[in-house]
Amino acid sequence: MNRPAPDALAARLAELLAQAALKNQRAFADLYRLTSPKLYGVALRILRRQDWAEEVLQECYVSIWNHAGNYAVQKSAPLTWMTSIVRNRSLDWLRRPRQEATGEEYDIAAEAWQDDSPGPMEHLLASSEAAALARCLQQLEGKQRQSIMLAFFHGLSHSELAGHMQQPLGTVKTWVRRGLERLKGCLGAAAGT
Repeated sequence: MNRPAPDALAARLAELLAQAALKNQRAFADLYRLTSPKLYGVALRILRRQDWAEEVLQECYVSIWNHAGNYAVQKSAPLTWMTSIVRNRSLDWLRRPRQEATGEEYDIAAEAWQDDSPGPMEHLLASSEAAALARCLQQLEGKQRQSIMLAFFHGLSHSELAGHMQQPLGTVKTWVRRGLERLKGCLGAAAGT
């Protein structure tokens, strides 16, 4: 297959973008065929994962389809314009917080693991120290209370807490340590009275 000269390729891509702006699907398919190998390579170099690169590339072509009318030949070459879309979308992808399960996936998983036997929270509430612990927990700062509750009642590790709360690991460890110190002091005072 003969490759067109760079100027001829740029002119062809500009024409295909103009046709895509008019919602010409055949022109868009040709645009995809001519540009996807290069744009996939750009995404893959940035993301370093094939599945992410494929996902980003799909999002980019949807964006190109929707915004082809915004392309201005005077501002940049067509491939430069499309490459900047892929580059920016790839960098945005890397900035996204990654969570294992969210929304419906989390609800399905939570229902699958539920049972009707009393859990730690029910046992705690049934104990005589529950009222004292509840009072002491209420005296903690919000982030300390949240981190302790997630760690001890939901079994999250420090690193899981950091991810869940979107805070640095050291900060979360400090909240837990200081919160436990305050709880110990408060519970000790409550037991002494």
